Amino acid sequence: MGKIHVLSERVANQIAAGEVVERPASVVKELLENSLDAGSTRIRIHVEAGGKKVIQITDNGCGMVRDDAMLAFERHATSKIKESEDLLSVATLGFRGEALPSIASIARLHLETRAKEEPAGTVIEINGGKMIRVEEAGLPLGTSITVRDLFFNTPARKKFLKAESTELSHIASLVTHYALAHPEKHFELHSATNALLVAPPVAGHRERVYQVFGQETLEQLIPLAAVQPLERVGLPQPPPWRRDPEEDAEKQVPGEVRLHGFVSKPEIQKLNRNSIFIFVNGRLIRDRLIQHGLTDAYRNILPPTVFPVVLLFLEMPTAEVDVNVHPSKTEVRFRQQSVIHDFVRDSARAALMKARPVPQFLSEINAQPSASRALTPGTHGGNGVNGPWRDLAESASGGFALQAPVVLPATARLEFEGGIAVEANAAVALARAPEVGIPDHGCAPPIEQETQTPPTLESLRTLRPLGQIRNSFILAVNEDGLWIIDQHVAHERVLFERILRQRAARRVESQRLLMPLVLELTPAQQAIFGEIAEELAHNGFEAEPFGARSVAVKIAPAGVDASQVEHMLNEIFEQLTREDQAVNLEAIRTRIAASIACHAAIKVNMPLEQNKMEWLLAELAKTEHPMSCPHGRPVVLRYSMVDIQKAFKRI
Repeated sequence: MGKIHVLSERVANQIAAGEVVERPASVVKELLENSLDAGSTRIRIHVEAGGKKVIQITDNGCGMVRDDAMLAFERHATSKIKESEDLLSVATLGFRGEALPSIASIARLHLETRAKEEPAGTVIEINGGKMIRVEEAGLPLGTSITVRDLFFNTPARKKFLKAESTELSHIASLVTHYALAHPEKHFELHSATNALLVAPPVAGHRERVYQVFGQETLEQLIPLAAVQPLERVGLPQPPPWRRDPEEDAEKQVPGEVRLHGFVSKPEIQKLNRNSIFIFVNGRLIRDRLIQHGLTDAYRNILPPTVFPVVLLFLEMPTAEVDVNVHPSKTEVRFRQQSVIHDFVRDSARAALMKARPVPQFLSEINAQPSASRALTPGTHGGNGVNGPWRDLAESASGGFALQAPVVLPATARLEFEGGIAVEANAAVALARAPEVGIPDHGCAPPIEQETQTPPTLESLRTLRPLGQIRNSFILAVNEDGLWIIDQHVAHERVLFERILRQRAARRVESQRLLMPLVLELTPAQQAIFGEIAEELAHNGFEAEPFGARSVAVKIAPAGVDASQVEHMLNEIFEQLTREDQAVNLEAIRTRIAASIACHAAIKVNMPLEQNKMEWLLAELAKTEHPMSCPHGRPVVLRYSMVDIQKAFKRI
């Protein structure tokens, strides 16, 4: 008997669901796109437990007749296309006929729908891919689909879901995307506890941006609009003497690609790409080609580790873009990739250069950060920007020239001119050699190489500071050699461990702000705030709801300047909403403490007095992990006496 057999329809649907449905947000995406294709002008989404228990989407679209409603749950049943040629001109968001049967095979689904021409509606219930009830009922025009117990019959998939707040933030981000793309429609997103998004119809995208992000973000966005003609690209054309003029006239002109939207000024810097919204012919996509074009546009304007806020709408002939690349329909393939890439890059760059926000940007660089007041003894001085930053400010008046400060990787290697490599990895390079006597006379004979002793943390306790390099790095010595300490990350490590100790003892130091700071939250940030509000309170914050989608911060951790509180909270939100980022209490606690420490620590370009440097090195020696900051950057570099002697050819 043969070993190959045909899978049942139910098993085939569950396998297909693995590509279509990755998480609750995938279900929301497919159902939301169906609502938009149905011509809905009002869409309401309700979720519970981050979409794990309940996802309900209700719209006022065209609805379905009874036969269509039943047929919609068959694989590859769709009203969007009929022939293979239709794939070249797909104008709807859905067309594959895979989403509904895939969702129904891994959940308990309840459908209510009524078409305009029908006197009564249709109710359908499906349990794990099996249709158990079909009946008529009096229903309003439109469709309502409720999905319960997602992945109830595929526990292997269910265990890979993240925390409820993480899944809810993905749903909120998705709904935000489509609300931005369709300002003429009404969107609502509700969780079990509150309304995350209520966006009535508005006149245009600018008004929608104001609804979702608020006035402050809108003021930092630069509008852009551009048009690029498309040239005919395809198979080689026959020679002129073999062409038919009438046939050439009938061939469709490639047309043009239109671009409009917003790009952010350099003042807005995000830690991930979640604030880059890209739509092609109204379809939400994640495209590396366009993201690379945007990266090129912001090159030398933003540091390479941060990202802008971008809302980009591309419109082009359907024949110029292939949307049938992946079942999720978030990947596309452009027929003229280089043209699209360069068009996006040049359009965004032109908008940025036209706005020319250089003076305001450089003024922030020139502003000397104020010192921490509550967490460190001593005083700081300073009179502006030093070293390479001053050179940058003087040379950048003609255009964007800002580049990020160089952060040395933990595995980097430093080389003397003599060719001796010194490892920058603190765990390897820590205190490796005892003192070696060097004769006083000029031409000393070679010294025999001595055996290096194992590293010890006691070396840090004997460091004696000599001074600073460009007011950013402390030079120190002891019997083991020469040390270079990054003053910012060293203080960051000290504060990080102190904050965790105070948090454990419930004795966190805080300060009341002179005026409450009001923050407008995106729907995704609202979901995260509800999860971390208690932990924020334990770390010295006092924040409470202020209006529909705002919070008022009245108290902040001691040592953090009031001007940095907003940036610090936004940084925490972004870290916790990163793609596939698992969120648990310990991770939340660590990230909040790390962010507070980073913003309260001594800054670069800050002169330190001798007693301040001595205090910082002594405090660093008391920490449990003095060799790296909470973000993983090295704190110290060490040049042992053996390395120095080798460089001078003494051993």
